[in-house]
Amino acid sequence: MIRFCLLAVFVCLFTSCSDKYQAFRDRYQFKAADGKPDYASLDYWAAHPWKWDPSDSVPRPLKNEARDSIADVFFLHPTTYTSKKITGSGNAPIDDAYLNAKTDYSTILYQASAFNQQSRVFAPRYRQTHFDIFFSDDEKMKAEAFELAYADVSGAFHYYLTNWNKGRPIIIASHSQGSKFAERLLKEYFEDKPLSKQLVVAYVIGWAIPKEFFSSLRMCADSIETGCVCGWRTLRNGFIPYYLKNEKGNSYVSNPLTWKLDEEYASRKLNNGSVLFKFNKVYRRTTDARTGNGFLFVRRPKFPWSFLYFTKNYHVGDINLFYMNIRTNLRQRILAFQNK
Repeated sequence: MIRFCLLAVFVCLFTSCSDKYQAFRDRYQFKAADGKPDYASLDYWAAHPWKWDPSDSVPRPLKNEARDSIADVFFLHPTTYTSKKITGSGNAPIDDAYLNAKTDYSTILYQASAFNQQSRVFAPRYRQTHFDIFFSDDEKMKAEAFELAYADVSGAFHYYLTNWNKGRPIIIASHSQGSKFAERLLKEYFEDKPLSKQLVVAYVIGWAIPKEFFSSLRMCADSIETGCVCGWRTLRNGFIPYYLKNEKGNSYVSNPLTWKLDEEYASRKLNNGSVLFKFNKVYRRTTDARTGNGFLFVRRPKFPWSFLYFTKNYHVGDINLFYMNIRTNLRQRILAFQNK
């Protein structure tokens, strides 16, 4: 089943189509001797608290907000491997300088930064699957590519747990391809495992959450519940892409304006702010939200100008349209976790 994997157009939509990432290539000149990530080296982390990286950025209106590092966020970035040429396995080279620059100055800057107010952000580089693989008819190649990517994700998480966590509260956050692997990570490391006691919340965004996938890990029912999962995929009211219609509503969906699972309408007055292609601008009350048929439906977002006027699929904005609500909610859940 083809699911959301459309963040490939993220660069041209949230930033510009100019090749600005070339300017950052010199920062990523490390080479993997055997082609595999070495998570003992900070080079293989797109975000890590022991170095400055784009996840540490905050939009200018938030520069005076209080910051802390109470919890850890393990963030899995979406697809940035969209080049015309696919390597033999369908997986990205871990030491590709241009691709690492593109990842850091698009998804790490515009998405992972939403989680940085009270948390240390860890985001591993992994041999992500090429965009086209998601639509391939070669099921064997697809399975092998996904398995390789997940092996890196799992290896990075295991290294993080062993060396840096030290019993701290954990938030899992992800988007699109990253959320495909976040679901498996949650099932293998948290569900019915002792580590579940450290889980503040999981934001599994931009990917279906099949209702039968988890056996005991539950969806969050409100804005302060902990040890649970939130997730959504954003579309214009009444629109469902043809390749998703076969789901027939078999996906949990949260409303990021109310943090409930019901289908009650939430006005855009509840939207505290979006951060789009102008990172230092926070747009207030951009869109409303309601859930239905396994998706999050919104009216066309309201702000001065955006590519969103010309599409009905807002997958690329799953996090950015609700940037400030996510930021506030994470603070609420961390506080609730501390008070338990």
